[in-house]
Amino acid sequence: MSLAETRLPPGPRTPSALQLAQFIRDRLGILDRCAERYGEFFTIRFPWETLVFTSNPDAVKQIFTGDPAIYFAGQGNDILRPFLGDYSVLLLDGAEHLRQRRLLLPPFHGERMLAYADVMRDVTLAEIERWPRGTAFPIHASMQEITLEVIMRAVFGMVSGERHDRLRSSLQQLLEESSRSILVFLPFLQFNLGGLTPYARFRRRMDDIDRMLFEEIAERRATDNGAGRNDILSLLLQAVDEDGRPMSPQELRDELLTLLVAGHETSATSLAWIFYYLLKDREILEGVRAELRQVVGEGPIRPEQVKELRLLDASVKETARLRPILVFVARRLQQPVELGGYSLPAGVTVAPCIHLTQRRPDLYPEPDAFRPQRFLDGKQTPYDYFPFGGGARRCLGMAFAQFEMKVVLATVLSQLDLELPADSDVYPVRRAITLAPSDGTRVIVH
Repeated sequence: MSLAETRLPPGPRTPSALQLAQFIRDRLGILDRCAERYGEFFTIRFPWETLVFTSNPDAVKQIFTGDPAIYFAGQGNDILRPFLGDYSVLLLDGAEHLRQRRLLLPPFHGERMLAYADVMRDVTLAEIERWPRGTAFPIHASMQEITLEVIMRAVFGMVSGERHDRLRSSLQQLLEESSRSILVFLPFLQFNLGGLTPYARFRRRMDDIDRMLFEEIAERRATDNGAGRNDILSLLLQAVDEDGRPMSPQELRDELLTLLVAGHETSATSLAWIFYYLLKDREILEGVRAELRQVVGEGPIRPEQVKELRLLDASVKETARLRPILVFVARRLQQPVELGGYSLPAGVTVAPCIHLTQRRPDLYPEPDAFRPQRFLDGKQTPYDYFPFGGGARRCLGMAFAQFEMKVVLATVLSQLDLELPADSDVYPVRRAITLAPSDGTRVIVH
């Protein structure tokens, strides 16, 4: 396909730097305006790439089921490289991606999830003991405390001690600093300048975290190599590929950071949104409470009970439809492709838009309404509902995240009576590459 034969969908004609600035400031707004003006396909340009967005389920299916040698997801996620490193499963393509994915799959098998339920429940119980009574506070921050401690125990295998405390503190600071500014993610701003730039400060924090992770990996390898333990790091230490080759320390480090970034802020933010929608709709909330009384009773939730909480599960899924943490996924074309009647050249990034697809009124009547009942009938397809991505690149930690959210919600809602303050007015705000509730979802415990 020659340059003359290529035909991109229409889109804004403003300079790419201005489009980037608009996208950073109000990504939902620019996506909604483009969809209203241009339809199911439109083009947005950034200084370093051209993105073709689509909310057409047939086009989404073509992308998700297409040849992975043509649709490179790793290159589409390249903005995360400073955080995750070169060996993260999110940034690899081809045979290297397949190898890493196979090594990572066993710890996330369905049966493995049950082993983490006690950790999730106990961490939640310890956190809610510290909540104030009768005074509004942002529940998002508490959800961050819970999801980070779950990762420390279930993923890193650290429960207490000096290294646990130092690593937890450093990770907390890194994630909070990065969430307040998107500058470290922009390729043209990744320079040192005497150690004074945001990226230089970010690199110093990352170097400190890397030292602690490599120390932990080396000590585990030198002693029992994780034998007899069921945390995810221990399982990965023992994993070998088809050639009998284990993961290198750098590969382990990159996958641990991937699991942290993919499973901490995302799950915490999702939980904050779920609490908001449930507390706003008292009828659904009472339905969830009745389900908890019937399934769980008076005692703490048991792992095997989680799958019986159908309305709670539907509430989690409906919140992910309304407020997906990431608004699109990306695949960079390695060859020219025909998509939706447009001729796209190699090098263009195609972007199935989660936000727009999951709010199509033809698929989800009254798309702005919180209606968990939509997910009780199971009519959704992987091409009109994909908050965790899709195809062979769907998030490996999806089952872990959904299981964790349901354990946390069930534990909190069976223990406490919560409500939103009368003046609650929540809207999405940017936290780095995610969108979180504006006030952290302030709640009152009675």
